[in-house]
Amino acid sequence: MRNNIIIKKIIEYIDRIFDYTAGATMHTFSNNTMMLEACVFCLSQIGELVNNMDDGFKERYPDIPWFNIANLRNRIVHDYEGVKILLIWDIIKNDLSDLKSELKKLV
Repeated sequence: MRNNIIIKKIIEYIDRIFDYTAGATMHTFSNNTMMLEACVFCLSQIGELVNNMDDGFKERYPDIPWFNIANLRNRIVHDYEGVKILLIWDIIKNDLSDLKSELKKLV
């Protein structure tokens, strides 16, 4: 039950990121501090939520990159200035849609 609530929250953060970046290009994203910071915040929250999930639950779904998601959160929180904008953009454009699809199958 707890993990389902967490997954729903993660999906909500993914949807927020999609709302924030709708119609954006890499150029507009990298030049819009508010959009960038909002997305980075959402990604860090997603990582924090993953850290709060039961390990046994995550082990049942090894195809979801739980470790990478949590690791991104750690990079954001502990080395914000070192987080590459291109990496964040790539995650938003190439990874989040698939992640959302996989998570929706779990709830």
